[in-house]
Amino acid sequence: MGELTGKVALITGASRGIGRAIAYRFAAEGAAVIAVASCLDQHGDLEGTLEQTVAAIVAAGGKSAAMVCDLTDTQARSDLLARANDLFGPVTILVNNAAGSKMLPPSMVTTKQRNFMFDLNVNVPIELSQQALAGMKQQGQGWILNISSRTAEQPEPPYPDSPMAAHAIGAYGATKAALNRYTEALAHELANDNIFINAMAPNNIVMTPGAAYIRDIAERRPDMVEPLEMMAEAALALCTGAHIGQVVYSRNIVHQTGRKVKSLDGNTIIGDALMAAEL
Repeated sequence: MGELTGKVALITGASRGIGRAIAYRFAAEGAAVIAVASCLDQHGDLEGTLEQTVAAIVAAGGKSAAMVCDLTDTQARSDLLARANDLFGPVTILVNNAAGSKMLPPSMVTTKQRNFMFDLNVNVPIELSQQALAGMKQQGQGWILNISSRTAEQPEPPYPDSPMAAHAIGAYGATKAALNRYTEALAHELANDNIFINAMAPNNIVMTPGAAYIRDIAERRPDMVEPLEMMAEAALALCTGAHIGQVVYSRNIVHQTGRKVKSLDGNTIIGDALMAAEL
């Protein structure tokens, strides 16, 4: 019996990167995974597709289904959870991973760009969480995990790696700071309903296909890179326990819960909370 046997997990932004890693790890623990992305096949120049995520889970013996939804379309996302509940039953676990960024200094971000980021990074996880609550209350349990970012905190000057990068993350980081605060409030409101809501960010840089803007920093500072397996294990910890309103970093929650970091298929222990990036 896996840790998530009998659970239904919906994960947004699951075609690549952190979302895909969490989808694989959750499926390996027995969850029926609903993978959500804006299109079924390749999106732009980035590697990874929704179709590939689902196919890999099914090929490994897991249960998964794809849902195509442009989350920036308010009408398209308005009934996402209702449609998802028809696939494997009510969603037990919601992972709000999808996000978008415009990397510009705050003084240069346009109203359109700012509205895009706040809508996708703040409004979407709030709305999907609200949609999920009825089914979770009916089941008597539920978990919501919002994927946050260290950019919610202003880095301390001086900026030896890249001053421009330190400035360019500001507007995006503001959306994650807003998400963190909303996560805490919603979590404490629903704590007595056995619904556990938390936010989690990577301790360090996770080199996903969408993280090209910080690739040069990661190449110069490999000690600042974190493997996808760490994020997936931390997500599993927060979607199985009774954590309430935590805004935490991946390595910290793995260490706090005493978990071992496993491969995404769950078959191999590859390290602990102090594991180096090369593991």
